[in-house]
Amino acid sequence: MTDKAPAQAPGQSASQLILDYFREFKVLKETPREYWGIQIINFLDCTAYFALLSIVTIFLSDQIGLDDNNAGYIVTLFTSLTTILLLFSGLATDSLGIRKSLWLAMLSRAAATIAVVFLAFNPDIPFRVPLVAACFVAMAPSMAMVQTVFQSANKRYTSERSRSAGFNLWYLFMNIGAASAGVLVDVVRLSLGLSSTWVIAAGVITSMLSLGVMLLMVRREDQFGDNGRFVERTAQQIQASASAAKPNPLTILKAMVSESAFWRFVVLVTLLLGVRAVFTYMYLLMPKYWTRVMGEDAAIGTLNAINPILIVAGLILFIPFANKFNIFKMLVYGAMISALSLFALVIPWQSMGQVLGSLGQTLGVSWMRNDFVPAYYALSVLCMIFLSIGEVIWSPKLQEYTAAIAPEGQEGSYLGLSMVPWFAAKTIVSVLSGHMLSRWVPEGIGERLRTGTVPFWETPEAMWLILGCVALAGPFLALLFQGWLTKGARWHKASPKV
Repeated sequence: MTDKAPAQAPGQSASQLILDYFREFKVLKETPREYWGIQIINFLDCTAYFALLSIVTIFLSDQIGLDDNNAGYIVTLFTSLTTILLLFSGLATDSLGIRKSLWLAMLSRAAATIAVVFLAFNPDIPFRVPLVAACFVAMAPSMAMVQTVFQSANKRYTSERSRSAGFNLWYLFMNIGAASAGVLVDVVRLSLGLSSTWVIAAGVITSMLSLGVMLLMVRREDQFGDNGRFVERTAQQIQASASAAKPNPLTILKAMVSESAFWRFVVLVTLLLGVRAVFTYMYLLMPKYWTRVMGEDAAIGTLNAINPILIVAGLILFIPFANKFNIFKMLVYGAMISALSLFALVIPWQSMGQVLGSLGQTLGVSWMRNDFVPAYYALSVLCMIFLSIGEVIWSPKLQEYTAAIAPEGQEGSYLGLSMVPWFAAKTIVSVLSGHMLSRWVPEGIGERLRTGTVPFWETPEAMWLILGCVALAGPFLALLFQGWLTKGARWHKASPKV
């Protein structure tokens, strides 16, 4: 048994691999308009969702008046509930169907968003804070349901021949939407000079547009077949499918926990939690870190958009070569690169300022100068670059590792259970986020950092150092126990070691 993925075919050049990657999308020409309607809705939904995540902690403090700790608690409630509901929203989607699920999700989200905006503009309403928290709780089921709708629709509206390309394009649309969210945030806050409430209000518009797209383009819910037509099921087939005996979940769980492969999987997922947590810092910690260190006019949307933009470029350029490398090592080394991104924020701004100043003089670029704000911008960009490079390498390989380590027929159960430790870790990080901001990134920290009067262990750099060490420790331990963690894995086929 080997732990290598397939290598690049002999004689294939790098340019040929990239061309082949794009040719894979040609098969999507045969997909129905329903598939393309779902991708437009995916783009609109991701634009609103990632814009909300980018601004929610700032919104709760500036517009609702909450301190860092209480803002963190509400975000914890919202994001953790969304994650745990993913385990159940699939059942609701299967029961209601794609169109009804979209109606329910978009209308309920729009209603909750309108309520949040109304509460933000009316500070004298009694019990405003509990009502805002209740509105975010009300949004969570719709957020979870939309994700399961996308998964179901991507499968329903693609044939076996086009499914792989269909899911790849969905992921690209998702990241393009995330990049658009960054543009939206900066246009609203910086170009128009409006409060973050208006960023959240954009969610109402995208929900209504999504419903319009659904009415125009998403008409059928049958499975699309390889013959280029929808596969209509008879009433007898539908009834037989509904009455088919399904395995008892408790029986499946009991069988899983008795297998050593399950515990190897749990250990690896746990070791990578510190790296996965870095992505929660992007909306829990970084928005306030940027505005408090660099000023209220910090381009937080643009900084957050760097990650999805690089992901789109990385997927296009890197995926054609990905299968040539050892799956487990790509997973571990990619996770290390993402973890190292936090150490970019530990570099003293004075050192980066000197580098920027010298480079600016050489290139004749005025904004590249030895100054406080440009230095922190450069450090943040460096952080995002490392984070994105690592994500492109390791994130797809985690699912591939899961499929390889899981016993035949239990891949879905393993993927579902991987959410449990992630849910626990994200909840803990979210709860602690406000306390971390209060401790290391309080109001007024920017001016104190500029004058150099803050002891290191009271600076944001100390926070990023601690979080970076936690993130980096997991991949190192995973590499140390590689032999045990990959024992019994079923890789696709053998290839030369790379």
